Amino acid sequence: MLKTINVVAAIICDGFNSKTKVFATRRGYGEYKGWWEFPGGKIENGETPQEALMREIREELTVNITVGSLIKTIEYDYPNFHLSMDCFWAEVESGNLELKEAEAARWLTKEELDDVEWLPADEILIDKIKAEM
Repeated sequence: MLKTINVVAAIICDGFNSKTKVFATRRGYGEYKGWWEFPGGKIENGETPQEALMREIREELTVNITVGSLIKTIEYDYPNFHLSMDCFWAEVESGNLELKEAEAARWLTKEELDDVEWLPADEILIDKIKAEM
């Protein structure tokens, strides 16, 4: 039986009411180096998914975010673990986006979402994001 890893991801948009682009990062490490994903990370004991997301984004991108609605919870089996990923809309509340872990980042319009190579679990979300943009 695969170990389950619970994570959160922020689909940071340019505004909750007028989503014209979303922020994506390219992994700078690990076996999926160079693949694109939505920023986020693991939920620590005692944290709500929203608290985990705010902390992770502060650590990875040095900004404070407002967490919006849950878009979808993705369940995905990678070869060595099962990923359970809560994906939330988010917008930058304060600060400037600064990459601490990723090797690159882009703001992508609805039309550009298919231009990058997404991690398999993140790929599942793309059609749902397009539908809400």
